[in-house]
Amino acid sequence: MAGKRDYYEVLGVNKNATDDELKKAYRKMAKKYHPDANPDNKAEAEAKFKEVNEAYETLSDPQKRRMYDQFGPDGPQGFGGGSGPFGGQGGYYSYNGSGFDGFGDFGDLGDIFSSFFTGGFGRQSKTRQNGPRKGADLNLHMDITFEEAFLGVDKEIIITRNEKCNNCNGTGAKPGTNPIKCPSCKGTGQIRQVQNTILGQVQTTRTCPECHGTGEIIKEPCDNCRGKGTVRKQPKIKVRIPAGIDDNQTVVLRGEGDPGEKGGPNGDLYITVKIKKHNIFTRKGNNVLCDIPITITQASLGAELEIPMVDGTKEKYKIPEATQTGTKFTIRNKGFKSINSSSIGDFIFTVTVQTPKKLTKEQRELLVQLAKTMNEQPPVKKRGLFG
Repeated sequence: MAGKRDYYEVLGVNKNATDDELKKAYRKMAKKYHPDANPDNKAEAEAKFKEVNEAYETLSDPQKRRMYDQFGPDGPQGFGGGSGPFGGQGGYYSYNGSGFDGFGDFGDLGDIFSSFFTGGFGRQSKTRQNGPRKGADLNLHMDITFEEAFLGVDKEIIITRNEKCNNCNGTGAKPGTNPIKCPSCKGTGQIRQVQNTILGQVQTTRTCPECHGTGEIIKEPCDNCRGKGTVRKQPKIKVRIPAGIDDNQTVVLRGEGDPGEKGGPNGDLYITVKIKKHNIFTRKGNNVLCDIPITITQASLGAELEIPMVDGTKEKYKIPEATQTGTKFTIRNKGFKSINSSSIGDFIFTVTVQTPKKLTKEQRELLVQLAKTMNEQPPVKKRGLFG
């Protein structure tokens, strides 16, 4: 992963590119590097073609794009393109030795390309309809406390998802029976038509209305799943929230989404974290910020304070005499851990000098005596000519 080029650079777009700009760039680059279009340099073209597909597979998905922008290709819990289209788990675009699994997101673009490249786009499009497909990804939001974000926490959650029917083993057919090949499309899931245009013949495809693109017909549906092959369940899932996670960051659990089809891999579960506000601490980057009240005497004479830490411990810190309200002090390496490195933030506290609201007779007399020794009207600082 470390040697991967930036996905935006691969597609030739900037990081603010819109979905339409990404799609146009992808079309251009896929056509340029398709192996069938580069017979004299097929190995290098195939490598670049895979790179282009992997980049678009990530950036065209809003969730994966946000993760990529946030963490890069090696994000939390292994986020990246490794489980994408060329690892057999992407379910989007793939190239194998005999052809291209066509541009499903771009309507008839694959059919148009098939008139340019023989044996490429058109012949293998049935693989997308009738071959293994990755299951749907699931999204979940989770609220955690400030302390849990700081220390990390193990959570057990209940999700609702589809799971493979145990009665029919996911086939959708009644036990003892099997689905049959669709006679209309011969198991391809698509009906093909050839149209004559001013540019010549153009082949188009549409989803088979008989089998709805599955390539199979179930004569006797399973009683348990009613022919779907899946049933809705609410399993308990354990998830580790890493120490240092920030608000709106996402943890990915691979394979915990909906089940795949035709032997394809399961989808993934994306858990986006929302951190509850704390009544003492706030966060800025990986630093922890805190306001610490002190008395007039502590500010004047200096004092050794006990500063509460996020993990529940206390740190002793000596402030100097004549400390002014608003002064900031830093305790090194007591902030949040970084998810992507070994660095640790700092704990920064700001002192606030509090004036007592009520004095005893003795305290008042002492302050009166103190006042007699001091200039009770501090000099007003004059501004210069330019302020």
